[in-house]
Amino acid sequence: MDISRLVPLFTREAIAARVAEMGAQIARDFQGEPLVAVCVLRGAFMFYADLVRAIPKDDLYVDFIRVSSYGAGTESSGQVKLHLDLSRDIEGKNVLVVEDVADTGRSLRFLLDLLGARKPKRLACAVLVDKRARREVEVEPDYAGFAMDDGFIVGYGLDYDGKMRNLPEIRVPEQELR
Repeated sequence: MDISRLVPLFTREAIAARVAEMGAQIARDFQGEPLVAVCVLRGAFMFYADLVRAIPKDDLYVDFIRVSSYGAGTESSGQVKLHLDLSRDIEGKNVLVVEDVADTGRSLRFLLDLLGARKPKRLACAVLVDKRARREVEVEPDYAGFAMDDGFIVGYGLDYDGKMRNLPEIRVPEQELR
């Protein structure tokens, strides 16, 4: 994929504004209660870092989990694998799963089922981009930054075969905007 043929879909300013709104809403929803924010590696790391800083709570705990459903390239394999598990017990705790994209829903459903079985007090999820049109599994994010039907996106943590995660905004191939 040629970076010169990518055009911004969501600018860094639009992302920052939306993440601030989401952080404020999450803080209100979990006011007075501790919260464990779980970053789904690798794609959500930039979104996660900005989101947890936008949640003004002194009782926010961070943790990480890694799953994959993509091999090389851009197509989901359909099978979700756990590569890294949480480092803390979440039983009886409020948990917010922070994911990059809700696409087919398979990864998010896998995570919500996996973590839900550990009996958290409340389990919610925040996604940066919600692609409802691609949903194959019933799952609805509690918080979504942006919605789009379909299309391949890169940047702000999202990659193409491991590359372009470092772009400061979310970009789309130019031909997809036509």
